[in-house]
Amino acid sequence: MSLGHSYTKKIYYHDTDCGGVVYYANYLKFLEEARTEMLLSRGISLRDLALKGIGFAVARVEIEYKSPARYQDILTILTDITMLRLSAIEFEHTIIKGEQVIALAKVMVVLVGNDFRPMKIPEYIKSALV
Repeated sequence: MSLGHSYTKKIYYHDTDCGGVVYYANYLKFLEEARTEMLLSRGISLRDLALKGIGFAVARVEIEYKSPARYQDILTILTDITMLRLSAIEFEHTIIKGEQVIALAKVMVVLVGNDFRPMKIPEYIKSALV
């Protein structure tokens, strides 16, 4: 659906667990960073939206871990938008280390107002995402 976006992430010691690999929950942070950078690259600032009373709430996450990442690895996170609904956006992420796919993820976010109720995606956001 979308042209996609590439984000580079260096792994630091604080990203790893006692086994020396990236702690599984930290991938959620990496995905958030990649989505934020993708939106910024299209002129959408989450901070500016928040000032207007619009937020992005994660409704669903699916992650398939294929191979570990370790301290000082450089990851590339490819992000695409695979679905736009009335109030929801589905992002698909592919996390790569070198040539190897190490994780695949799908994240569904819902636009919400200050009351945390779903709201229709404004047309200017839709047009920036397709």
